[in-house]
Amino acid sequence: QVQLVESGGGSVQAGGSLRLSCAASGYTYSRCMGWFRQSPGKKREGVATIYTGGGGTYYADSVKGRFIIFQDNAKNTVLQMNSLKPEDTAMYYCAARYGSSCQRWDEYNYWGQGTQVTVS
Repeated sequence: QVQLVESGGGSVQAGGSLRLSCAASGYTYSRCMGWFRQSPGKKREGVATIYTGGGGTYYADSVKGRFIIFQDNAKNTVLQMNSLKPEDTAMYYCAARYGSSCQRWDEYNYWGQGTQVTVS
């Protein structure tokens, strides 16, 4: 059974940094790992993705140059968030899907429970 567990959210002042981590279990094939976010009253949006089979990454325009997605030595999917802005405040979710078309945001079908990020 696929399970995703996020950690690392919290509160930070504008301009600061936070690191989110997602531990995945139950997978047997290469897959897309993604980070999404949703704030109250807004639609959920994809933030960044990485393909575990080759390391290719993709970022939403709103975070390009500020956020970095990568896999650490323990194969956790990490989202390093720098130069944070108040508009980055949201619940952040780790998600996954099999396949390599990682930019198909609507096709992610495994989700973590979410972790809150607040930027003031």
